Amino acid sequence: MTSKKLVAASSEPLVLSILSQGESYGYAIIQRVRQISEETLQWTDGMLYPVLHRLERNGLIVAQWGAGESGRRRRYYRITQDGSKALVTEKREWQKVNATLNELWGASNA
Repeated sequence: MTSKKLVAASSEPLVLSILSQGESYGYAIIQRVRQISEETLQWTDGMLYPVLHRLERNGLIVAQWGAGESGRRRRYYRITQDGSKALVTEKREWQKVNATLNELWGASNA
């Protein structure tokens, strides 16, 4: 299981990355994260929706109501141009952190 701090820190770039592949709704985003992480990241509604609302408030995603396959109304989210720009920045920052940790951990053989 991944620490709550790491999950919180990575939630925005994960959501933006998923939405950069196409519009989606909350439950599908949760399932996609589980699938990609091979069940390591177990997100809940209570964790995801504050992230979606923050991203929407910051203009990085937009939401609209639509009908799902079952006819049930769902709120669909998609990334904006500003969100795509923010994702590029997030990727760069995470790649720097990853490279730094790999260098440190490789040097210590831990």
